[in-house]
Amino acid sequence: MSDTAYPAFGYLLRFWRKVRGMSQEALALNLQSSTRHISFLENGKARPSEPLVEAICEALQLGERDSSYLHLAAGYLARSQAVDFAAPEFKWLRKATLLSLKAMDPYPAVLMDRYGRLLMVNRSWVAFYRQVVGEDALARVENYFEFLFRRPVEGAAEGAAEGTAQESWQHMLAMILMYAQQEALLTNDPIFHGMARELANHPDVPKDWAEIASQLEPMASYRVQQSYKGKLMRFYNVSLNVGAVGPASYVSEPRLAINTLYPEGDELDLSQALKTDLSHPLLFY
Repeated sequence: MSDTAYPAFGYLLRFWRKVRGMSQEALALNLQSSTRHISFLENGKARPSEPLVEAICEALQLGERDSSYLHLAAGYLARSQAVDFAAPEFKWLRKATLLSLKAMDPYPAVLMDRYGRLLMVNRSWVAFYRQVVGEDALARVENYFEFLFRRPVEGAAEGAAEGTAQESWQHMLAMILMYAQQEALLTNDPIFHGMARELANHPDVPKDWAEIASQLEPMASYRVQQSYKGKLMRFYNVSLNVGAVGPASYVSEPRLAINTLYPEGDELDLSQALKTDLSHPLLFY
């Protein structure tokens, strides 16, 4: 290990050992290791194996968030367990996210998991997109990423505006596909592998999508163009993580995100549409 490397794992290990009131000797005995090795780990003179990191997490009784930090500090991918968002213990989280979606009206917003599967939508999302794809088709939407892969510029004006919209949309496709591809390679998750294969076969994905995506910096907010009632409009697409903060938010379950569209201008007015009857299987208010 380099003498200049920051021994993050060692600092975290020492921190949690002291929080638990455990000496190096006691931890070494628990792990069937040596005090010398624990000292080397804490001083950054040794790198733990992945099984040892898991054993340390168990010995120190760390939850998923804190185990994730320890795994990441050691250079390993955290092993998070999938959770059921509909389970009784997440009733409070469902309530909190529902209030967040309601607060985002009159702007279209959805709650989705890490695979893009829709969990909740707000009234503005239903009001907006039923004008784009129709009420029946909207009710059948289950995955937000797959939904975004549908062509959004139908009915847009001819010429340069449509060409610009096409380029913007292809950039978005490239970024989503890059997300799925790298998650698949990083985690070897069969769901992400399937997503990457399916999305890559979309007829409008540019052949050089990986090169395009590599030139686009991933951000929680970016501009998109969307056709609404035959008019091409510009939006800010904003994603907010729901769950742990910091690096653990990318590995700890439930990995949820709220995605919202904010119009760049003042031409979108959903106030009247929100007064009508709106229904969707994932609209809960």
